[in-house]
Amino acid sequence: MMSWKPFLVSLLFSTFFSYSFEYSFIITNNCPYTIWPGTLAGSGTPALPTTGFQLNSGQSVSIPCTPKWSGRIWARTGCTFGTNGVGSCQTGDCGGKLECNGAGAAPPTSLFEITLGDEKDFYDISMVDGYNLPMIVFAQGVSGPCNTTGCISDLNIGCPKELQQIGTDGAVIGCKSACLAFGLEQFCCSGAHSNPSTCQPSYYSKIFKRACPTAYSYAYDDATSTFTCKSEAYHIVFCPKTGNNAAGPPLPPPPLLPPPPLNGGGVVMPPPPNGGGVVMPPPLNGGGVVMPPPVPHTPPPPPAFGGAVAPPPPPLFGGEGAPPPPLFGPGVAMPPPPAPPTVIPPPYEESKSYKSGGMVSSSKKSLPFPTLVAILMFSLFLRI
Repeated sequence: MMSWKPFLVSLLFSTFFSYSFEYSFIITNNCPYTIWPGTLAGSGTPALPTTGFQLNSGQSVSIPCTPKWSGRIWARTGCTFGTNGVGSCQTGDCGGKLECNGAGAAPPTSLFEITLGDEKDFYDISMVDGYNLPMIVFAQGVSGPCNTTGCISDLNIGCPKELQQIGTDGAVIGCKSACLAFGLEQFCCSGAHSNPSTCQPSYYSKIFKRACPTAYSYAYDDATSTFTCKSEAYHIVFCPKTGNNAAGPPLPPPPLLPPPPLNGGGVVMPPPPNGGGVVMPPPLNGGGVVMPPPVPHTPPPPPAFGGAVAPPPPPLFGGEGAPPPPLFGPGVAMPPPPAPPTVIPPPYEESKSYKSGGMVSSSKKSLPFPTLVAILMFSLFLRI
């Protein structure tokens, strides 16, 4: 019996592994550069035979998988690793190691998520943690209807500036989710927004959804993003081409309107002018010419002393103020009568007459006062 033990152990080992690895994930790199795929098993699920490796442009690799496996698969970019497998990646890094060994992808990263079931599998492409590469997934050896899902648009081209992940060369290498960029509950579907009724699609999640209609754009985007199938193998293609899986550049995302400004606790659109209505054009003057705007009223200057009102003038007569002017008509003051003209007497000057022969004195001219005094005194002297 002792001679049969090695044979029985070998038979049991081969039978176990032939049953355990009846599923597979086929990963293809159609990008024009090297990527480093990473894998992460879900809770209570054994890890895949590899949790991280290098995959050159144009290469494919098949990874066997056990039944009922669940987890994530993604691609890292811009990686540098030493001979000991330690280094870093610009996107999708998992703890700075070639083998992720239970570490997840650092966002922003495009993710393939799957749970293998007895009767059907559940799978999706998720942009909830952001985006770094275009990717699609399709089933092989299917049983029942199976959908291809993913994102073939290059979101890095049309990523809003506030969501951009910039690489060491200054290029956009990833597009962050609004949750990662702003950390607000309404974007992260947390706190008071932790259920489908309070966490609705945001402006930013709609950018992802418009570019990638079958991918998850936010946490509660289940209706159009989760698919079911029963397959023996799933193909995961990075940098796919439209219509097939051949190498080629991804499509750019559709154009979008500029983002609204942020206002403290969230995205708030600026208030419309004119109290929410439509701004009316200026009136026309009948000839189709725009009337100039009215001249604004300028208030009178303030009083020049201490800000107080100037005192009234002193009374003109008898210690009382001037009587009010009489009224005429319905309460209208009568204008004051015009002042009589002032007659200015002509200046006194000697009357002069001019003859052709010279100046002649007037007979009515009075003698000067000193002359009169002298004559009077002379007359008195003669009488004495």
